[in-house]
Amino acid sequence: MPHTPERPYTPVVEDYLKAVWMLQQVESPVSTSRIAERLGLTAAAVTAMVKRLAEQDLLRHEPYYGVRLTAAGELEALRIIRRHRVLELFLVEKLGYEWDRVHDEAERLEHAASDELIERLARLMGEPERDPHGSAIPTASGEVDRGAYPALGDLSPGERRRILEVQVQEPEQLRYLGSLNLRPGAQVEVVEKFPFEGPISLSINGAPAVISHSLAQRIRVRQEETS
Repeated sequence: MPHTPERPYTPVVEDYLKAVWMLQQVESPVSTSRIAERLGLTAAAVTAMVKRLAEQDLLRHEPYYGVRLTAAGELEALRIIRRHRVLELFLVEKLGYEWDRVHDEAERLEHAASDELIERLARLMGEPERDPHGSAIPTASGEVDRGAYPALGDLSPGERRRILEVQVQEPEQLRYLGSLNLRPGAQVEVVEKFPFEGPISLSINGAPAVISHSLAQRIRVRQEETS
């Protein structure tokens, strides 16, 4: 894709910036090895690109320490994340896609869609704040919900919450969670937690279910307790 005034960066650069932003939500600075792992590239290729992005003032790189996005890099990362999440929601709400199929479709579309198209889609859907998995959609100006929300796996037996976000991309796992109705908005109560990070028994909208501790750690819940 050629550079245009609207799209000053190539899809490869956009993918790097998005990957660094996503990784920064867990660790900061981000190691080049983690970027390579996320993008499926060699460490040498990532190191070369990181140097180029640093020269463009899109990130800061400290050798043997890691990288951080600059303000300009973060703004561009949030721009492409907005594209991705608006497209995911459109595919689910308007085209009837299942939530386990939209990630790859949005990956393909996000680099081709114009800013005007994304904003028209957002208006069509009432300026949504979250995508089908509950992830916050950045605004057109680059604002995004940065709140820290507890994981389902951190709740104690007897605690009840509503699901906010499912931080899972693997289609098989999403299909499984969907079969349990464990989606954003669902009311969930922790019934029993087995020791040593064992399975967690839940009540999901009143129905019993069991999921692994590792999966429960990737599901975020709203802070307020439901009645």
